[in-house]
Amino acid sequence: MTEKHTESYEVVVVGGGAAGLSAALVLGRARRRTLVVDAGEPRNAPAAHMQGYLSRDGMSPAEFLAVGREEIARYGVELVRDRAVDVTRDGDFTVALASGRSVRARRLVVATGLRDELPDVPGVAERFGNDVLHCPYCHGWEVRDQAFGVLATTPLSVHQALMVSQWSKDVTFFLHEVAESDLPDDDLRRLAAAGVKVVPGEVAELVIENDRLTGVRLADGTVHAREVVFTAPRAVPQTGLLQKLGADFQETPFGSYPMVDPTGLTSVPGVWAAGNAMGYAEQVINAASGGYRAGAFINGELLMTDLDAATSH
Repeated sequence: MTEKHTESYEVVVVGGGAAGLSAALVLGRARRRTLVVDAGEPRNAPAAHMQGYLSRDGMSPAEFLAVGREEIARYGVELVRDRAVDVTRDGDFTVALASGRSVRARRLVVATGLRDELPDVPGVAERFGNDVLHCPYCHGWEVRDQAFGVLATTPLSVHQALMVSQWSKDVTFFLHEVAESDLPDDDLRRLAAAGVKVVPGEVAELVIENDRLTGVRLADGTVHAREVVFTAPRAVPQTGLLQKLGADFQETPFGSYPMVDPTGLTSVPGVWAAGNAMGYAEQVINAASGGYRAGAFINGELLMTDLDAATSH
């Protein structure tokens, strides 16, 4: 029987979004043999455009990633459309892919992002990224001065309702399954000061007419005319590989994320996290920055490790 060959790389980057591609770009330019494993499921795929990225404001996420893949290819970085399903360590790392292929790496970047779980309200998933939104910094300008609704998912949704009032003075906060009695008095005062109307009662569905959102229907049949709905999905970090490696995690209001140092290094030596795999609030520009930082630090760390090994003989 022929022994199956396992290819070796200096760095394997798991995740082909902004963070992973940015790390790979730095590593490729540093002449490191690098592989990007991309499952092809970017978090911002439903969005038609991305905002707030200097020089790329308004660019489509798909175009952004396509350009990034072209750029890393110039420096010899390999990219495979596959999914990392397991990882083990015996000095170096062995990453098992869904296709059955295994690859070895001296260092590992986990940039697997997170998955958004949307409220189970008819119309929300269908319109997400269009006129159902979650981030005012990403989309607020484009929908400014329209009639906003905010669909509560937790008492923390008050913050979202207050934030979006910066972009519209016509904001209705639908408590849905959140009881008004669960809201602190300070939050209620702020909502009143911002001119946000608070509507108790469960939301039954979003009203869609002619391929656009026109209202929010409550369980009692009442319909509130709205043009845009903001809601906060439940973030599900895709950190299974880090868990398999025994990384330390910390609980946050938005889920459990790995503990990292300023470069993204986890508690597992040789393993970095970048982008939404290390935190909920990493926007595209932040993710790219984090990937760059991780890539640069990994290159320097590998260089010093090899030099020290050479001088010890």
